[in-house]
Amino acid sequence: MGAPHRDMYADARAALVAEMVAAGALGDPAWRAAFAEVPRHLFVPYFFVGGPAGHQRLWGEDPDPRRRERWLRGVYSDTPLATRMRGGELVSSSSQPSLMAGMLDELDVRDGQAVLEIGAGTGYNAALLSHRLGDELVTTVDLEPEITESARGHLAAAGYHPAVVTGDGALGCPARAPFDRIIATCALPSVPRAWIAQCRPGARILAPLATGLIALDVRDAAHAEGRFLHTPAYFVPLRGAVEQGRARHLGGLPRRALENDLFRFMLALTAGGLDPHEALTLWHREQRPARERFGVTVTEDGEWAWLDDPRGPYAWPLPGRGAGA
Repeated sequence: MGAPHRDMYADARAALVAEMVAAGALGDPAWRAAFAEVPRHLFVPYFFVGGPAGHQRLWGEDPDPRRRERWLRGVYSDTPLATRMRGGELVSSSSQPSLMAGMLDELDVRDGQAVLEIGAGTGYNAALLSHRLGDELVTTVDLEPEITESARGHLAAAGYHPAVVTGDGALGCPARAPFDRIIATCALPSVPRAWIAQCRPGARILAPLATGLIALDVRDAAHAEGRFLHTPAYFVPLRGAVEQGRARHLGGLPRRALENDLFRFMLALTAGGLDPHEALTLWHREQRPARERFGVTVTEDGEWAWLDDPRGPYAWPLPGRGAGA
């Protein structure tokens, strides 16, 4: 690859970082350096965009220069990218860079800490972690062999070599435990108990749950508790031992409520304990509570979500139970 190409990619990367900084992201110089130096285009050699005729692929080796330019703009834009489709369904993506930056900042990693990532994706997030911590402290797990093989190749091309493991992310990675931080880049129905058991006391777990991001502080191998961040988060669901779900009948609910992002978050979070109309009544009684008023507690006896106080009066079992429960 010649110097003009290198300059083109470096300029696009610098523009993305400047955009993120201007928007208030990347306040930590270590993460700013990681985003400035890790080449996202090596992790997204192609992605899919929707169109009138269905999804079309944009890729960096397209003979049409206009399509190559669309690919480059997409790779270095602050947007999520669909990177793997199966039967018309999204199975893997590269998350929005500013959301990734926010999650990495909230993870609050320190030098020398071991991190487990659930959901390898393209490998880009693992590369950012490796840049910050070093390869030997980073483990990324995914259920799909084709995803881990691809991520491993992308990482090697960019000069990073963390542990890339093919396995059920709901089971963690006991061979590489204990961990100081766990970050999930796939949506969960509940928090797998195996993750907590593989954490050191004082560890932090950050994971998408019910269209929000839960930040759990681990007390010991069986107990963790924390609140949701204010940030909305929509991720591809975790595939494996905790993958479950059930349809809910939402007929009769006001359209205005169903179109409200915070109400839909509350519906998903309380699915294990409230029917939709009870959730709507509580929603109005508590004056449309924001995500950060909700939290999750995990103990040996159960796992539940709550509003304001883990001891109640508003608490509900999570709709799914984690692996090892």
